[in-house]
Amino acid sequence: MLKEFRDFISRGNVMDMAVGIIVGAAFTAIVTSLVTDLINPIIGLILGGLDFSSMYVVLSGQVPAGAGLVDARKTGAAVFAYGSFVSAVINFLIIAFVVFLLVKMVNKVKDAAMRKEPPAPEAPKGPSELDVLMEIRDSLKK
Repeated sequence: MLKEFRDFISRGNVMDMAVGIIVGAAFTAIVTSLVTDLINPIIGLILGGLDFSSMYVVLSGQVPAGAGLVDARKTGAAVFAYGSFVSAVINFLIIAFVVFLLVKMVNKVKDAAMRKEPPAPEAPKGPSELDVLMEIRDSLKK
């Protein structure tokens, strides 16, 4: 069973998948930072200083006035953090768009590589069946 597991892990597909997951996790951190640190402040500026990440509604419990989302959660109150959800949706849309662009680019590179392959050389053509029959006929006439 250990040998089967080793063979399974050593296959290219499993290793490619592992690398993809690791790179994807690192990429997610980058996109999260992009959304949190760059896009949300710009959207907030356009919408009059709104910060999505701190938007919430208190469902139950007491929260001091003007408390941020982190402070509201620390009080133990039940909060509906719709701002975090909006940030997650923006993250998803950006990640999906970038993955779309990557797949499109990889497909374009694959297509270009397939087109650049030289066509297989044709085998030298010999005489056709008709040519051979005509040659036999001509030799029989002599």
